[in-house]
Amino acid sequence: MLSSLIWIPIIGALAIGLLPASFSASKVRQFALAIAIAISLISLALLTQFDPTSSQFQLVEDLPWIPQLGLSYKLAVDGLSLPLLLLSNLLTAIVIYSAKPDLQRPRLYNAMILLVNAGIIGAFVAQNLLLFVIFYELELIPLYLLIAIWGGNKRGYAAMKFLIYTAVSGILILAGFLGTAWLSESGSFDYQDISTTALPQLTQLVLLTVLLIGFGIKIPIVPLHTWLPDAYVEASPPVAILLGGVIAKLGTYGLVRFGLQLFPETWSLVAPGIATIGTISVLYGALTAIAQKDIKRMVAYSSIAHMGYVLLGAAALTPLATIGIVAQMVSHGIILALLFYLVGVIEDKAGTRDLDVLNGLLNPVRGLPLTSALLILGGMASAGIPGMMGFVAEFLVFQGSFASFPVQTILCILGSGLTAVYFAILLNRTCFGKLDNKLAYYPKVLRSEQLPALLMGVTILILGIQPMWMLYWSEATTNAISNSVPSQLTAIASQIALNR
Repeated sequence: MLSSLIWIPIIGALAIGLLPASFSASKVRQFALAIAIAISLISLALLTQFDPTSSQFQLVEDLPWIPQLGLSYKLAVDGLSLPLLLLSNLLTAIVIYSAKPDLQRPRLYNAMILLVNAGIIGAFVAQNLLLFVIFYELELIPLYLLIAIWGGNKRGYAAMKFLIYTAVSGILILAGFLGTAWLSESGSFDYQDISTTALPQLTQLVLLTVLLIGFGIKIPIVPLHTWLPDAYVEASPPVAILLGGVIAKLGTYGLVRFGLQLFPETWSLVAPGIATIGTISVLYGALTAIAQKDIKRMVAYSSIAHMGYVLLGAAALTPLATIGIVAQMVSHGIILALLFYLVGVIEDKAGTRDLDVLNGLLNPVRGLPLTSALLILGGMASAGIPGMMGFVAEFLVFQGSFASFPVQTILCILGSGLTAVYFAILLNRTCFGKLDNKLAYYPKVLRSEQLPALLMGVTILILGIQPMWMLYWSEATTNAISNSVPSQLTAIASQIALNR
C-alpha cells in the first residue's frame, strides 16, 4: 500500500506527459485529480490497517536494492508519519483542483504536482537514509519549475533562490547521513540499524548540528528563512499551498525523525538552543507579518512564526509537547492552505493583494461575503481561538513545554497574541469598512471555487471540536519518542556509574 502511494503518482505523471496535445486543460486536470483522489482514498484505507496502540513501524516493505552502497527500498509508517501522509495527499488533491481552467502548459503543471507528491510521500515513509535523500531531492526540480513557469513577476529570482537553498539543505542532510553511517560502521543506511548504534557524544553533536542546519533551511528557521517570503509570494496560490502546507513539514519531520530519534542523548544538550531558535522564529515571524502590506506576504511570514512552535515542542519533548508538534504540523498545513487559497481568490476577483486598497469585502451584495467569512475563520484558527484545531495544537505545545522552558514558552504565547494582532489588521482592512463605489461589483465566486475552502474550513472546525480524531493515531508513537531521551540518558548515567 505504501508503494502504491509513491508509484501511482509517478506513473500518473508519466501518463499525463503522454496525453495527446488535443487534451484541454480541464481534461488534463480531471485526469490528474482522479489520480490524486485515488491516492487520497488509499491513504485513508491505511487507517484500517494501522494499529494506533503500537509505537512500532507498521506496513513494512523491505526489498534489497544496492546492498553494496547500503541502499535498500524499505518503507514503513508510524504515528509520526501517518498524519503527514494524509495531509499531503489531501492538499495535493486541493492543489490540482484549484488550478485555473485556462492554465498554460497543463500537462507539465499537473505532472510536476504529482511528482512532488510522490517525493513527499516517499520521504515520509522511507526507512533507509539514502532512500530518504532520494525522495527528498525528487521534489526539488518540479517545485523549481512550478515557481519559475507559473509564478509572479519575480518568479525567476524566487525559483533560483529556492533551488539554491534547498540544494544546500539536501547536501547538508546527505553529509550528515553519510557521516552517521560511516562512523557507526554498520555498513547499512537502514534507519533501524543506525538508530541502535552508539557514537561518541562529540561526534553526535557535530552530526546533529549538520542535520539541524539542513532541515532548518527547509522548515525554515530564522536566520535560514530568507528564501521563504520570495518563494511563497511569487508562487501561484496552489503552489504556495504545496510549499507551506506540505514541503515545510519535511523539515520538521526530518528534524524529529533523524535528528531527535537518531541522537536522543545529544538532543537534550542542544534542546535549550532549539527552543530559543524556535522562540526567535515565532517573534520574528509575527512582528514582520504585522509590518506587511501584501496579504500574501503577511501569511508567508505567519508561517515562519507557527513553525517555531514545532521547534519549541520538539525541544521540550514531554508527552504533551511531542503529540502537540504533530497536531501543530497538521493544523498549520490545513490553516495555511486555507489562507493561501483565499488570498488567491481575493487577488483573482479584486485584482490586488494590497491592504491599502482592499476594503469592504464582507459586503453581502457587491463584495465577497463567503470568502471573507472563511478568511475570518482562517485568521481565528491561526490565532489559536478555542474551538478550532489551531488552538488544540498550540495549547498542547505550550502546556507540554512550560515546565522545561518557561521563558521561551511565555514568549511564544506572546507571539501567539501577536498573531491575533496581524490578522486583526488584515481582516479589519480587507473584510470590513465601506466598499469603494468605484469598484462597483466584484466578480462572483463560483460554487466550484468555494468548495476547497469550505472543505478545509469544515476540517478546521471538526478537528478543533473533536481533536482526538487527529491525536488518536499518533499518541503511542509520540509517547515512545518522548520517553526515548530519558531512557537513553538513564542508560548512559548507569554506564558511567559502573565505569567508576
